[in-house]
Amino acid sequence: AAYKKNLVLANLVKKMSFKGKKGDTVNIPSPARGNASAKAATDAVTLIAESDTQIQVLINKHYEYSRLIEDIVEVQALTSLRSFYTEDAGYALAKRIDTDLVQLGRAFNGATVGTDDYATSAASTKAYVGSDGTTAYNSTSSNAAALTDAAIRRTIQRLDDNDVPMDGRFFVIPPSSRNTLMGLARYTEQAFIGNGDAIRNGEIGQLYGMAVFASSNADAGAGNGGADRICLMGHRDSMVLVEQLGIRSQTQYKQEYLGTLFTADTLYGVKALRTAASPTATNA
Repeated sequence: AAYKKNLVLANLVKKMSFKGKKGDTVNIPSPARGNASAKAATDAVTLIAESDTQIQVLINKHYEYSRLIEDIVEVQALTSLRSFYTEDAGYALAKRIDTDLVQLGRAFNGATVGTDDYATSAASTKAYVGSDGTTAYNSTSSNAAALTDAAIRRTIQRLDDNDVPMDGRFFVIPPSSRNTLMGLARYTEQAFIGNGDAIRNGEIGQLYGMAVFASSNADAGAGNGGADRICLMGHRDSMVLVEQLGIRSQTQYKQEYLGTLFTADTLYGVKALRTAASPTATNA
């Protein structure tokens, strides 16, 4: 429960269960979009050839959280200690999964997964500054700028140009960008509508028909040594999270330490599915 409560991006992308199955790789069919054909009288229908391409998801991420609760602590400490460890384990593992997805999403623009490489290069533009959504972000010159309405609309256009469905889009922003949005009159009017219930974790409202989520984890691995903040916009089909082992909690008494070992772990893999629906990193 603590784990599910703290997930943000993992709840927005496609999720597949591989629990109880053997193997370390999942092959997901990746059919291409087809076009409608005109039908002539008495002629056979036009068959659309299938590309038979597949996307391989490696289940290679195994993370654990462990604590040793010594007997003296168990006896003398408050009974809420175990509860804290359980909550903390759920938060730590949820943050780890969200971090992997955040970094994978940014890599769609040409950055290297797990690095701060979100600046421009000769190969591709990896991120845009938040002031206009068209200027290439450069961590060396630190041309970061606060998020604006123009940058958001330009990023939405990139998804529109790639024929990404409207339904299922998301916008994940760090706390600094939420602070910016709350200070713009545009987002206290009809353009930004809060749902009040926060049905999904971290959701703070709807923006141009797209759900907006605030997450401190959006800062994970941000450029310029962490000084700049990165926003992420995309569609649920852009990435997939495959869980082979859900959150598992175990305890074992260790007599040699006169304490109880508490461990929670999970085994999963993440992969890009449709780069055309790729989240666009916008510096904020």
